Amino acid sequence: MTKFNLGVIEGFFGKPWDWEMRCKYAHFLKDNSYDYYIYAPKADQNLRKDWRQDWSNANLQELIQLGYIYQQEGLKWGIGFSPVEIYLNYDDQAIKDLENKIHYFNNLNLDILAVLFDDMRGDCSEISKIQVEIVHRIAELSNAKTFIMCPTYYTDDPILDKLFGKKPDNYLQTLGKELDPAIHVFWTGPEVCSKSYPESHLKQVGEQLGRRPFIWDNYPVNDGAKISLYLHLRAFENRPYQMLEWVSGHAINPMNQAHLSQIPLMTLTMSYQRQNSYSSSDAFVEAVEQLCSAELAHALIEDVSLFQDTGLDQLATDIKQCLTRKYEAFDSPYAREVVQWLKGEYAFSPECLTG
Repeated sequence: MTKFNLGVIEGFFGKPWDWEMRCKYAHFLKDNSYDYYIYAPKADQNLRKDWRQDWSNANLQELIQLGYIYQQEGLKWGIGFSPVEIYLNYDDQAIKDLENKIHYFNNLNLDILAVLFDDMRGDCSEISKIQVEIVHRIAELSNAKTFIMCPTYYTDDPILDKLFGKKPDNYLQTLGKELDPAIHVFWTGPEVCSKSYPESHLKQVGEQLGRRPFIWDNYPVNDGAKISLYLHLRAFENRPYQMLEWVSGHAINPMNQAHLSQIPLMTLTMSYQRQNSYSSSDAFVEAVEQLCSAELAHALIEDVSLFQDTGLDQLATDIKQCLTRKYEAFDSPYAREVVQWLKGEYAFSPECLTG
């Protein structure tokens, strides 16, 4: 397979993964032909609203160790940094605070630094030019090797205008013109949670941005009020292998359930490797059977429609209880995540407005 810039960004709201799971993912990603992991959980306020504050020493050491583990596996590692609405008051103090933060990040030996302006207000004048200035300042100070920017308007989906204010005229075009062409730009596709990535759409966006978009794929993520009621276990579909030619990279935003996310994650590299011979239904079965015991695999295949189509709020109480007993019988982290979800232990974060 031609080398593809494929990775995972832990970029969801709600319950984040634990440090042990993040470390274990290095081996999983390497085994499945992924290239990188980006740490960007929305629950880490030191990356978002409280970005001016440093992590605790314990968390900083966890991050340093995490980066070391990924790099030892031959993978790239990065963080996603969201200085919330810094562009609304980009004064001398904000610039000083930003510079201090980037020097602080330089202790992490980052391969990738993603600067994320998503899920924040955008209806202000000159936003694109100020965001470009911020990203350029960061790139100049950082020792990271690759930079990715997420625009405030990262899709044409009108929900963003409704939630964060009307997109300024020529926002993307100005970004594309002013931003250093070496810096990648995240894009979620036609929607926040896109079901497909048509060639015509990606090429049109590429013309606006002056570069191929870097896909932030919101499947199988399930962190919103509605989508948290589902477990997205099925294989990837409608991501044609030709996307290799249309985009500069492909980052997957997984579910809050780290183990169960591995099922669809395993199928994406299958789709790129197998090209026209890829079957999503076969890939799903193959992934489940590789990751789980035969008995648990059979159960997940049997119940996938209840998890992914029916959803938690539509499951009758007796069926929910039956499923809980069924999966409690398995000594498996995959089954435990199913049980926790059935018991409502993955309540959505109200900060997530788009799902």
